[in-house]
Amino acid sequence: MTSSLEPDDRGVSVAVTHVLTIGIATILIAMLMMSGATLLETETERSAESSLETIGERLAHEVENVDQMTYDETERIEVTSQQPRTVANSRYTVELLEGENGAGECSEAPLLDGTTDCLRLTGDDGDVYVPLVVGSDIGADDPVTGGTVEIVYDGDELRLEGGNQ
Repeated sequence: MTSSLEPDDRGVSVAVTHVLTIGIATILIAMLMMSGATLLETETERSAESSLETIGERLAHEVENVDQMTYDETERIEVTSQQPRTVANSRYTVELLEGENGAGECSEAPLLDGTTDCLRLTGDDGDVYVPLVVGSDIGADDPVTGGTVEIVYDGDELRLEGGNQ
């Protein structure tokens, strides 16, 4: 019987197979988790935009109703609108903008020509513009935060007040 000190490769293929299997499985799981996180982020952004559009349409309808209640002798109308405070776990602001014959901020909206008055809702994921059809002038005020929003007509112009600070 001779004893040899030569290297022995028996059993190496089992260890290599295990290492490769664990490595490939780790890479696949990491890729799956990253794509899941990206999908969740995309859906959150889409949900936030959709929610802002819905809130904007409701608020635009209420602003148009206040405008329809005005007439020559109307001194003041105040309507309080309850809207969600947050959208997709972040605060948002609402601003009433005048079309200004194409030179206004509503011209930044994708489907508006700039002559139409609009509401701009601004969240963390972007801006949403909602068109308005009002006959009253629009006051130039700062944006209000989402939540409780007061729609005010003071005899001269429409404006938004309040918001949860």
